[in-house]
Amino acid sequence: MLILRNVRPWGVDAVDIAISRGRIAAISSHLSLKGEEIDGHGGTLLPGLHDHHLHLAATAARRQSVSLANLVNESAVMAALRQSGSPIVRAVDYDERAAGLPDAALLDSWEPSRPLRLTDRTGALWVLNTAALRLIGDITLPPGAERDAGGRPNGRFWREDAWLRRALPLAEPDISALGAEMSAVGLTGVTDATAHNGPEEALYLAGQVPQRLVLMGGTRLAAGHGYSLGALKVMIDERDPPLLSEMSALIAIARAQRRGVAAHCVTEAELALYLAALEEAGAARPGDRVEHGGLMTPELISAVAAARLTVVTNPSFIYGRGDRYLAQIPPEHWEHLYPAGSLARAGVPMLGGSDAPYGVLDPWIAMRAARDRLTAGGQTIGISQRISPERALKLYCSGVIAPGRPADLILCNGTWHEVLRDLTAERVDLTIIQGAVAFIRN
Repeated sequence: MLILRNVRPWGVDAVDIAISRGRIAAISSHLSLKGEEIDGHGGTLLPGLHDHHLHLAATAARRQSVSLANLVNESAVMAALRQSGSPIVRAVDYDERAAGLPDAALLDSWEPSRPLRLTDRTGALWVLNTAALRLIGDITLPPGAERDAGGRPNGRFWREDAWLRRALPLAEPDISALGAEMSAVGLTGVTDATAHNGPEEALYLAGQVPQRLVLMGGTRLAAGHGYSLGALKVMIDERDPPLLSEMSALIAIARAQRRGVAAHCVTEAELALYLAALEEAGAARPGDRVEHGGLMTPELISAVAAARLTVVTNPSFIYGRGDRYLAQIPPEHWEHLYPAGSLARAGVPMLGGSDAPYGVLDPWIAMRAARDRLTAGGQTIGISQRISPERALKLYCSGVIAPGRPADLILCNGTWHEVLRDLTAERVDLTIIQGAVAFIRN
């Protein structure tokens, strides 16, 4: 038995809490039970944080890749690639400001001998050089493989992550270190929102991290050991959108599987198509979600509210990409980027997700971005979309702390007011997952 002494659930009166067999066994102002003890020093005890949208394997793989983030000239890109000692080079976060939209010919000029696979900062585009294309061999290419005017593959693959993993296999990334990193920022649960998750991905991911795991994915994904079955993921890409009938058919499968539907909707067009597909399939149901909601006008927010959809937003993009948005997106759209205030006023339920590795994994950075709407450069974007610090926290943190509840908890040093004022992972002193200590600050 583990006993937490002198802790303040949600910042209220100090109590002792006993934890046994993964659950809260007792709460009292003074427990006489015996067991391993941790003195909370009057700190604020909260339910553990949950990241409602990330990609575990991609995040772990990114940590083993060459980062091209913020390299905006070609010579800097080439220098970064040369520093890799890997026989097969994997590079991420390419910025088109460096040398435009890349293809195999451009990559060959950077790396003519070693196989090179590179993804852009959105994760939607993979580009292979000629040496990497040779590794794939003479097999049928997927629909997302782009071709030149002569019908030959030009090295670009749009949203073909799953196909490339099979055709160009690399060593699977180590996810265990990622679990420790997430525990240190207070994450006790995560939802992997990768669209192609199926039985193979479930077998690989289950049990790799201490966090409670929810898996979203395709129609082949079923309930299994080590994870909870999440919504069916519908991938909508404005560049090559699915047919309305195809989306309606997927929604029908989700209904038959008794799963919610979660659609990738960054743009207005993607969200409008999703709303139309839900209507054709017989209306939205509880558990259906909008993933991202990157650009939502008042009219779309009203439609989402009427459909009673949940929006899983990514406020960390305001921090991480906000300066780029200010430079590239017309000012009349700034108030509609990853809106939170408008959604809250419309009564739309919201959850928070990092979209890691494409966004910052630390949920506290996202909370501050939702509260302050500040970019990494210190500029304000969409001031009307600010939400209160408590509401920002509850994008990731919800639930009651009571006997019988799962012991997924974080202990923050400081009062409730101080935790909300700072919204920082530096206040996380203890993370408990399923009753076991996953992180303790020395």
